[in-house]
Amino acid sequence: QVQLVESGGGLVQAGGSLRLSCAASGRTFSSYNMGWFRQAPGKEREFVATVTWSDRRRYADSVKGRFTISRDNAKNTLDLQMNSLKPEDTAVYYCAIQLVGNTAYDYWGQGTQVTVSS
Repeated sequence: QVQLVESGGGLVQAGGSLRLSCAASGRTFSSYNMGWFRQAPGKEREFVATVTWSDRRRYADSVKGRFTISRDNAKNTLDLQMNSLKPEDTAVYYCAIQLVGNTAYDYWGQGTQVTVSS
């Protein structure tokens, strides 16, 4: 079984920064993709950023240029550096793992709250 634990959420003023981290434990995988998603109150969960096993990165248009995703395969960790935060970034942020070849994400963390005040 895989466990994902997010940390680093909190309350920040608009324009500020936060760094989220996700630690994976349990099974190890020779290759997998990792991603960040978020869900705001009353809204569907949405894609934020992903990084493949080969370090290819992709971002949602809403965060491009402000957020940076990175991974450390040796430590099985995933980070999300969030700069120039906006109130609309307020959400619960989840990290997830997608086994290569699968279309859906297979494992999810419990989420960490990010609140951006105006």
